[in-house]
Amino acid sequence: MNSIAQNKLRELAQVFFKLGVIGFGGPAAHIAMMEDEVVNRRQWISRSHFLDLVGATNLIPGPNSTEMAIHVGYTYGGLPGLLVAGVCFLLPAIVITGVLAWVYVAFGQIPQIAPLLYGIKPAVIAVIFGALWRLGKKAVKSRELFVLWILVAIILLVFPINAAVALLLGGFLGMLWLRRDSLLSWRFPRDGDKNGFWLPLLAMAGSAAAEATTSAPLWQLGVFFLKVGCILFGSGYVLVAFLEGELVEGFGWLTQQQLLDAIAIGQFTPGPVLSTSTFIGYLVSGWPGAMVATLGIFTPSFLFVLLLNPQIPRMRSSATMSAFLDAINVSAVSLMAVVTARLAVTTLFDPWDFLAIAITAIAGFLVVRYRTNAAWLVLGGAIVGYIGQQFLPA
Repeated sequence: MNSIAQNKLRELAQVFFKLGVIGFGGPAAHIAMMEDEVVNRRQWISRSHFLDLVGATNLIPGPNSTEMAIHVGYTYGGLPGLLVAGVCFLLPAIVITGVLAWVYVAFGQIPQIAPLLYGIKPAVIAVIFGALWRLGKKAVKSRELFVLWILVAIILLVFPINAAVALLLGGFLGMLWLRRDSLLSWRFPRDGDKNGFWLPLLAMAGSAAAEATTSAPLWQLGVFFLKVGCILFGSGYVLVAFLEGELVEGFGWLTQQQLLDAIAIGQFTPGPVLSTSTFIGYLVSGWPGAMVATLGIFTPSFLFVLLLNPQIPRMRSSATMSAFLDAINVSAVSLMAVVTARLAVTTLFDPWDFLAIAITAIAGFLVVRYRTNAAWLVLGGAIVGYIGQQFLPA
């Protein structure tokens, strides 16, 4: 490996490990931080290609922010970069969650770390809004795409529809509208792209069929989380339904209280909420269980990105598929906007929290005016929020 490739891997490791440490706030926040690091500050990829990756990531199962890290790593550093970026982004959450699982088993409760998160959430909202502004300006390139952005937002706000379904609907509607004059002349890109595009779906079917092939508890645990990693669309919080239905009601490996504590850990720690799998794996089978559950739930994301990433430039080579990607990108930005609005309402206005509003306003000013790094905003939000809770009246 030459020195240039080694430097790229070192850069990827540093950036994504840092993002894994400060990555509070959920997928929208993680993607906003990535956009700031890899597009604004380092120019590793263009904003338009970053948008393509965001749109494509929303169409495959698994944790969106983790898959974005893997996408960026693959784009910038090839196959080694895919592994380095993904592992470094996940490692902090996995290690922290594993340690908390050990503490939980040893002492019977989870640490009281919620006060430290009070000021982080409003700071993260400002980071997301900054990224939304930049990505939105790039994605909404025409009046048709602006109307599509509004339409997808209305669908997500009014109807209880799955996020992946909304994105596909927006993509196909946009493709039909943008390419209405030449749709009949469209042909799928050659060189095996069609098969490559659908390979992730075939992998999903194969993993689901494998569920009943093992019986040992450790293998059952691994296969269960492998299945979840292959079929879990949308927010990582959908994971709760899988856990309650099978691990509590089905296998009986967890109690209801243990499940609630596990979900709390996923919310309180940085990185993807799916790191909850590490906590649950430890509760069920100790450190081997933690390792098996973690590998099971995250491995499909690496495989899906490996299969899908090379297809994105080829899809851009087709005018019709390029219109589809444009529509998907606008739909993805619309989805981020809806998620952020809901987060802002819950964090700032339900009930009104003037300290949180002030943190968001100050952080937003720093993002727009000085492009302050998200790491400093997260740290500053945590300090201001903690001090405010200690000295301001409730």
